[in-house]
Amino acid sequence: MTRDFALILAARLLRAFGFGMAAVLIGLHLERLGLTASVIGLLLSLGLLSAAIAGVIAATLSGSIGRRRTLALAGLLMAFAGIDLSLAHAPFLIGLAAFSGMLGAASVDLGPFASIEQAALAESVPPERRNVAFARYSLTGGLAAAAGGLLAATATDLSRGQLLFALYGVIGLLTAALAMLLSPRAEAPVRAAAISAAEIRALAPLSGLFAIDALGGGLVVNAVIAYWLHVRFGAPANVLGPAFAAIALLQAASYEVSGRLANRIGLIRTMVFTHIPSNVLLLLVPFSPSLPWAIGLLLARFSLSQMDVPARQAYIVSIVPAAQRAGAVAFTGLVRGVGQSAGPLFSGAAIQGAVLGLPFLVAGTLKLIYDVSLFVAFRSRRAEHETTS
Repeated sequence: MTRDFALILAARLLRAFGFGMAAVLIGLHLERLGLTASVIGLLLSLGLLSAAIAGVIAATLSGSIGRRRTLALAGLLMAFAGIDLSLAHAPFLIGLAAFSGMLGAASVDLGPFASIEQAALAESVPPERRNVAFARYSLTGGLAAAAGGLLAATATDLSRGQLLFALYGVIGLLTAALAMLLSPRAEAPVRAAAISAAEIRALAPLSGLFAIDALGGGLVVNAVIAYWLHVRFGAPANVLGPAFAAIALLQAASYEVSGRLANRIGLIRTMVFTHIPSNVLLLLVPFSPSLPWAIGLLLARFSLSQMDVPARQAYIVSIVPAAQRAGAVAFTGLVRGVGQSAGPLFSGAAIQGAVLGLPFLVAGTLKLIYDVSLFVAFRSRRAEHETTS
């Protein structure tokens, strides 16, 4: 492991810890500040949309000021969001944190970090090791997110939640510092090219399907699920924290399996064949008669649902030229972000209107449509490094 790769993984660990903590806390924290479910949904939607836009800005910016400085600026944005959430009470001021793209509502890296780091990761390993490398990258984040979820269990009141968001801000500062410690070798070996119109057209069908999946995912991002469990069953932070820590651990284990499975059956098949059963389980969640049943179904669902993530990341960077990888990740991330950002707004309105099961039913249906369509349209298009049939 090179020094730069170790620094990237360290930054990934810190961020994922913060995002895992924030995803559990953000809905409860905003409710404690007196906001309604609809306003909470709106703020989560703004946060997801801003994260997607920030990814495109970061990919463009890294071509002019470099990857290290761009990652450092993203860390400072995370620090700003944490400080804002630890101090602000007015919805307008909280909205500033949402506009930073660093709310952490989905508990994973969405935005400026992903577009740069995933491009660098594709260039840091031989093509035949790319599937496993992306699985390990996701595994690192999954384990850290589990620890963040456990810490979130201690936020049993507003003041303790504010303290944890202050810690979130400190994590942002640390990730900014780690970015500046990277060597010049971490910069792109060739000047990053803006993604071309031809590449956009080539990625459009795939991105359109990603948007459908993301819209379904936005309805049930972790922050929404945590808030739904709180509203539906009265689950407190000291229950939600361990539950989402267990979810993150299952996700982390599934990432490792995903890389090996993709080597055997291919990236598209890995994405689809693991996603379909997870979405059937998602459809069953709103019929849970009790909190243990709901958490059990969610644990079963999340043991499969994220196996497509490293496969999708490896697939995207492997179907475009090396110089356009950051742009491709940012473009598909923007499309996914736009689709995902509408979800919490709808879910917040549904929770406000006491139609509690609707987000899960719509999400599961949309995701099943995505799975079938992806397999039909792309089962024959393999990534550059794939050798399996």
